[in-house]
Formats: sequence, structure tokens, C-alpha cells
Amino acid sequence: MTATRLVLLASLGSAALLIGAWTFQYLGYAPCKLCYWQRYPHMAAVIIGGAALITNWRHLSLLGAGAALTTAVLGVYHTGVERAWWQGPDTCTSGPIGGISAEELLNQILNAPLVQCDQVAWDLYGVSMASWNAIFSFALVVIWLMAWRRA
Repeated sequence: MTATRLVLLASLGSAALLIGAWTFQYLGYAPCKLCYWQRYPHMAAVIIGGAALITNWRHLSLLGAGAALTTAVLGVYHTGVERAWWQGPDTCTSGPIGGISAEELLNQILNAPLVQCDQVAWDLYGVSMASWNAIFSFALVVIWLMAWRRA
């Protein structure tokens, strides 16, 4: 497979994972803070892929691999939080409190969806969304690196 096709495949892979995340969100699975963190590198990978396809600059594939590796590592971290291997961020279920009135804080609490990073909202074969993201993202790292080697 050519480098161009590999870049396209890796970019489409990140786009597909983003579309999947947005679909689950649309279906009522509210994302937690760590879920959002995992989306940003995929967005970057899609942009990097577009730039790589336009410019044909070989080293952009390394940036794409870095973006995919970042979201894969975040997926592993989130999986560890879900499985209680380690603690997640203290702010995982609430936003910043400073600088708002008690009434605003109460309104924020009452209207915020309760989304905890350490709870699995959905799984397939016992594998959570965060874990699936990690698995597929590590595969995307390999594809990006193959593209870099073939460019």
C-alpha cells in the first residue's frame, strides 16, 4: 500500500473513531472529561492527515503517529481509571468552582450530567469505549509509521 493510502486510512480511522464518539454522545452517553481528552488528538490526526495529503510532506506522518499515540495512551489511562488501577483527575466529574456565586454553583450542579470517569458507560465483550479507543489508536500508530516509512 502506498504512503498516500496509508495516510488516508489513518486519517479516516481517527475520523471514524470521532464519529463513533459523537454518535454515542448523541444516543445519550454523555462523555466525561477523559473522554473529551481522547478526542482532541484524533481531531489533530485528521487535520495532520489532510495536510499530509495536500503537501506530501513525509514528516507529517510522524506527527500523525504522535497524535494517535497520545490518544492511545489517554485511552489506557482512562481504562486504568475505569478499572480502579489508579485514580483519575479530581475534577473528573465537576467543573471549576472558583469565582462563581453559590446560586450559580447550585444551578451548575443541578443541571450538569453526572458523568464519572471511573464508571464504564458502555462496553462490548467487557471492553469499554476507552479501551477500544486505545486498541484502535495503537493500530493507527502502526499505520502512520508505515506511511512514514514508505514516503
